Amino acid sequence: MSTESAPQRVLVVDDDPTVSEVVGRYLRRAGFVVDQAADGPGALRAAAKHPPDLVVLDLMLPGLSGLEVCRRLRAGSDVPIVMLTALGDETDRVVGFEIGADDYVTKPFSPRELTLRAQSILRRVNRGDGAQTLLSDGGLRLDPGSREVSLHGSPVPLTLREFDLLAHFLRHPGRAFNRAELLRQVWGWDVGDQATVTVHVRRLREKIEPDPTCPSRIQTVWGVGYRYHRSESDA
Repeated sequence: MSTESAPQRVLVVDDDPTVSEVVGRYLRRAGFVVDQAADGPGALRAAAKHPPDLVVLDLMLPGLSGLEVCRRLRAGSDVPIVMLTALGDETDRVVGFEIGADDYVTKPFSPRELTLRAQSILRRVNRGDGAQTLLSDGGLRLDPGSREVSLHGSPVPLTLREFDLLAHFLRHPGRAFNRAELLRQVWGWDVGDQATVTVHVRRLREKIEPDPTCPSRIQTVWGVGYRYHRSESDA
């Protein structure tokens, strides 16, 4: 973390006091301000009182599930959300991505790895990926510097990973990528759940395609993965 800027705030939500304490200690050592909550209602109160720059969110919470907390946070904010999931909770991970989570870490996990993941996510939010050229396709505009997207002049709210995935497609029109390549090049994961890519593509289509059931921009390449097709006006 840069000493020249104000420390960023992370909200850690976990009902296991040991996990919460250890994660909080590592994050504070890395220079973050850390708020903590042990249940769903407490997480929403903490986020309202001190809006976080990133949320680390366990899915199994008392009072209100982590999925519901994620849904409510996402309804009013684009704050990056990292889910903490048990090893076998693939269904919950998919649902979490459907409602707007950006990343996940599987329990048991290394607090150091989680801290590095948090730093990487926030660097990407704050600085972009270094390529600041405006990207466009027909009425679609993506500004890497401000991390804003518009479609025919109207803002398109995207999560962190949705934005990064769309930017990647716009930079490589016409090229087919398989899901493993997208996980590696967009998420930075050498190993991960490829359903993550499928869910994010589906969410992007819902936001930028005239007809998400018959996509014209993000096309499926059967047996391979996905390819971005530029509009006729920009071809």
